[in-house]
Amino acid sequence: MFIAQELRKKSIAEYLLYMWQIEDLIRAYDCSLTRIRREYIDRFDYDEETKEEMADWYGNLVRMMNQEGKRQGGHLQINQVTLQQLEELNAQLLNSTKFPFYNAEYYKVLPFIVELRNRGSHKDENEVETCFNALYGTMMLRLQKKDISPETQHAIQEITTFVGMLSDYYHQDRQKPLEFE
Repeated sequence: MFIAQELRKKSIAEYLLYMWQIEDLIRAYDCSLTRIRREYIDRFDYDEETKEEMADWYGNLVRMMNQEGKRQGGHLQINQVTLQQLEELNAQLLNSTKFPFYNAEYYKVLPFIVELRNRGSHKDENEVETCFNALYGTMMLRLQKKDISPETQHAIQEITTFVGMLSDYYHQDRQKPLEFE
């Protein structure tokens, strides 16, 4: 909860990846707030007030996952909206002549995106979602201490740079709307 709040202010990309991880954590506890409280929250050395705040936050997410039918997979609407905002910003940046470095980075990453789409089962997803899925998948592989090929590491490094630029523009646009033309 506290991490999510800080990440949302600092990096929308890191926030979104974190929230996807929280969705998976909730699924790992069978979307049971009782289990999350007992087996996860209570392990932290926080005061009771903080644990109650955490339980409320997780409880709200569990409720949303149940209401939205996301117990088995998929992303919460709040996370899909954030991804949609990033997709729309990406399109605006690419259609503008005022962001040549962003355009250059996009075209540098595009071959990796095409390759990932050709390998994956989600051929209809847009470029930004493909990038996030690649980053999240790699994060999961690292957590499982699985090997990542040098080619994949290179692709992820380029995707990370691209998503980082998009995230920076997102925050700039929130502070003072960007001028695209």
